Amino acid sequence: MDIGIGLPTTIPGTEGRTLVDWARHAEEAGFSTLGTIGRLVYPNYEELIALSAAAAVTSRIRLTTSVLLAPFYTNSALLAKQAASLDRLSGGRLVLGMAVGGREDDFTASGVSMSGRGHRLEEQVALMKRIWSGEQFGTAGGIGPEPARSGGPQIILGGGSEASFRRVARIADGWIMGGGAPDMFAQAAASVDQAWQEAGRPGRPRKLTLAYFGLGTEARSQAEGYLLHYYAWLGDIANMIAGSAAVSPEMVKSYVAAFEASGCDEIIWVPTAARLDQVSLLAEAIA
Repeated sequence: MDIGIGLPTTIPGTEGRTLVDWARHAEEAGFSTLGTIGRLVYPNYEELIALSAAAAVTSRIRLTTSVLLAPFYTNSALLAKQAASLDRLSGGRLVLGMAVGGREDDFTASGVSMSGRGHRLEEQVALMKRIWSGEQFGTAGGIGPEPARSGGPQIILGGGSEASFRRVARIADGWIMGGGAPDMFAQAAASVDQAWQEAGRPGRPRKLTLAYFGLGTEARSQAEGYLLHYYAWLGDIANMIAGSAAVSPEMVKSYVAAFEASGCDEIIWVPTAARLDQVSLLAEAIA
């Protein structure tokens, strides 16, 4: 199982220099991926821009939007161009993780209805694939640049419903769980595999998960302080999320073993603080 780490793009007050240094350290530590979390109404960095900064100071590590909330990106052709640009600039390292989103304020601020967002996501993916394949749209030809990866970046979709599993099987390369226990992952992953087989897709879907961590002194209070703020809109569920964060090397190792046993292909550890020591502490925990 690959082990990635998130950029601290959603930690309020994180400076740009910190993101750049974090990306360098993560690659040097051997992590498989740099991940980002999408949100609009929050003081976070936009994902493709943050990953472009990371791409400029790294050469190997994958760059994964985990996940970008595509339906409120209202210009899908422009989104395709941005994704292709990042993919080409990074030498084909972009993994485009997307989902429908669930926060009403994000959609209100975008001027987009939440209704029908699953159908909209499917339309977006279809258009992006047409653009990445080189289809002509005007007198100048296609919408470039051509992605480094033939056919465009790998597409990973999130979601926990049967409809989302079927969507993965129809139009994506894999699935990502946005958080939860290993047993929850195993159950959902089995449904994804079943939908994949029923759709007649060859091979198997790539399956990923996110997990929160905070290590070092005052790790528990650090994790709770961030997660209770970030997930305040979920009420009591925020307490459950905060309580599940890995706050010791033993918890990290336990989660890694359990997710690997459940068939996970990659876990992306999402930080709850932007201190650079979190990169080295996580690397030590999984060594």
